[in-house]
Amino acid sequence: MDNNDILIRLRYALEIKNSEMAEIFKLGGLEVSVPEVVKILKKSDDEEEMDSQIKLTNSMLNSFLNGFIIYKRGRQEPKPSQANTPEPSIKNNTNVNNILLKKVKIALALTTEDMIDIFKMTGLNVSKGEIGAFLRKEGHKNYKVCLDNFARNFLKGLAIKYRG
Repeated sequence: MDNNDILIRLRYALEIKNSEMAEIFKLGGLEVSVPEVVKILKKSDDEEEMDSQIKLTNSMLNSFLNGFIIYKRGRQEPKPSQANTPEPSIKNNTNVNNILLKKVKIALALTTEDMIDIFKMTGLNVSKGEIGAFLRKEGHKNYKVCLDNFARNFLKGLAIKYRG
């Protein structure tokens, strides 16, 4: 699954309008116009139309996901005693799905039990430990790479939950 596909599925699952998508990108620190959003979301098998599609880079997807958290939960003001810790970012294509799960969980204020229920809606039984392993920091001894089938089923479960 590429980044464009992830964004298309997330948009469908949560019924996000193109104008809201542009606003979310802006909240994440990236200026994207509504026509550019349409080009990002364009899905086609035609070679000519594929040239007009904008490929979503890891940093663009990361900006969208950060903006999505702000869009859903509001901007968080740092506490004076709190150290400024860097947020996880998409470093390579292996951790894209892990960051997706982590940031959507934060944005939608999902608990681990909610995530288990979302996976169950698609017929996939995932344990609390597996979800914990997906959400861990890369490099942790219990970190597990989230494969495309888990991310795909999670987005499908979101669509079932939020669209009915």
